[in-house]
Amino acid sequence: MRLSLKPFLPRSLFGRAALILIVPTVTIQLIVSVAFIQRHFEGVTQQLVHGVVMELALMRDVLDAADSLEAALAAVQPLAEAVEIGVELPARSVTPTDRRDWWDLTARPVIAELRERLPYVLSIDLATVRGTVLLAEQTRHGPILFSLSRTRVSASNPHQLLVIMMLASVLMTLIAYMFLRNQLRPIKRLAEAAEAFGKGEAVPYRPRGALEVRAAGAAFLDMRSRIERAIETRTLMLSGVSHDLRTPITRLRLGLSMLPEDDEVQALLSDVREMERLVDEFLAFVRGDAMEEPVEADPAQIAARIVDNVARSGHSLDWESRLMTPVMLRLRPQAVQRAVENLIGNAFRHADSVRLTLSANDRSLRFVVEDNGPGIPEAQREAAMAPFTRLGAARDPNRGGGVGLGLSIAADVARSHGGRLILGRSEALGGLRAELILAR
Repeated sequence: MRLSLKPFLPRSLFGRAALILIVPTVTIQLIVSVAFIQRHFEGVTQQLVHGVVMELALMRDVLDAADSLEAALAAVQPLAEAVEIGVELPARSVTPTDRRDWWDLTARPVIAELRERLPYVLSIDLATVRGTVLLAEQTRHGPILFSLSRTRVSASNPHQLLVIMMLASVLMTLIAYMFLRNQLRPIKRLAEAAEAFGKGEAVPYRPRGALEVRAAGAAFLDMRSRIERAIETRTLMLSGVSHDLRTPITRLRLGLSMLPEDDEVQALLSDVREMERLVDEFLAFVRGDAMEEPVEADPAQIAARIVDNVARSGHSLDWESRLMTPVMLRLRPQAVQRAVENLIGNAFRHADSVRLTLSANDRSLRFVVEDNGPGIPEAQREAAMAPFTRLGAARDPNRGGGVGLGLSIAADVARSHGGRLILGRSEALGGLRAELILAR
């Protein structure tokens, strides 16, 4: 089994940049600090212990030269007072083993250095009396206990360097964090503006930050302006085409209405109505949802209007809402309603049982349309969402079918809302399952 650290690493650009900046800096600082502290304190300890060892060796020589215990005490006492070392001979209590606190960083090298230089040491106690070294040795007059200040054998306040190092690390990390956040904020705003434009919203945006970020922001603004101009030009053109096409179609209808009603006239009127429907579908596809501004809307109300429209058209739609709580979403209600109605219309064109389901989660809203029709083969589902694609004779516009734009309109609406249209097979009804997903 391969172990991967990817799930544990940050996914955002800010988190990754902070990781790249902070981890090497802290690691190098720790390595250098540990190496410096170890060498510094070991060197200081060796020098201090060496001086103390010379004093203890001198007093031991005086003790060994004395003939009696009283003479030994009389000879060593002046020396001990001169070097500020307490002497207890014979020692009343001696710890059997060395003692030190677990958090004492310099205790281990002190004990090791004293034992290496003093061969007759019985025990070294650095924990019983705070700030004092109790060293027991064996002499010809019995065990002797030396007591001296801890500062005589190790550097004072060794924790200060560690505290300064930690405070410096925290301070530099905070400075790096603030600098990094200010540098990445323009990138985040650019991403938010691009994401909003992908959903059809033109949020205010001004390029800021480093030169590269400003260049990317300016390029985005130019691209957005060109796209908006292209959409506006296409909309104006289609408005003119719509007017130009509807005028002769209206004249044809008026002219046919004045003729005697017979089978031929009725056939011509049917052709005119079919032309109007085709023109409406073309305009709906090309116009998309560019003319509608996003608003806060309730998807359940949109679904209810769709159900009412289907009922008025004479069809029976099985409808279910799986929303546990009311949901408000910023979207284009008319565009979403038109997309779902296109899916339902396609379903009723090829099936007699259709179901609409509305559901949501933390990231998306879903309109699911299922039917019991023949469905679409898996190999043709991607092609079915392309414009002007008709699959089979049943979808021939001359036989009541569309012009191959229903799924394309629904897919465009889904993409403009940050989602997508997914075609599959309905497990419940056995036909086509069209899932319109909108991002939340």
